[in-house]
Amino acid sequence: MNDKQQMLEVYLKEYEKLKDEQTQRIGFRDNLLYVTLGAFGAVISFALANTTNYYALLVIPWVCLILGWTYLVNDEKISALGRYIRLNLVEKIKEQTGHTDIESIFGWEIVHRSDRRRKRRKIEQLIIDEITFVFSGVIALVAFRFLVTQFPVTIHILW
Repeated sequence: MNDKQQMLEVYLKEYEKLKDEQTQRIGFRDNLLYVTLGAFGAVISFALANTTNYYALLVIPWVCLILGWTYLVNDEKISALGRYIRLNLVEKIKEQTGHTDIESIFGWEIVHRSDRRRKRRKIEQLIIDEITFVFSGVIALVAFRFLVTQFPVTIHILW
């Protein structure tokens, strides 16, 4: 086996590992939505079970912040992996094989980004993310404010 073939095998193995990581991150990121909804449900059911538990609503914005940040970090890594494959790895494989039409091999990495409805889907996803990770925290704060009329100054400042 010559050097070019060895390097090609290395690059293809790298591609396989990068796709594995990307797939795992996508699964983790998507499950964060369910974890967030579950956390909201648990906190809200606890908070509404007794009037003394209304302060638990103040936990929801923190849950939104932490899980939303984790969601964004994973989403960025997923995009970075795709960018690396499209811009770097494809070029390395082209160099090793001498083929300029490598898109026929890694077509999905490029084609799925050229879908004419992609921009609309991205906007829809942004709206869903904003509702999940921002709007729900704001609603929890507003609900707390209406449910609890008398609270300490420190809570008022934090609110």
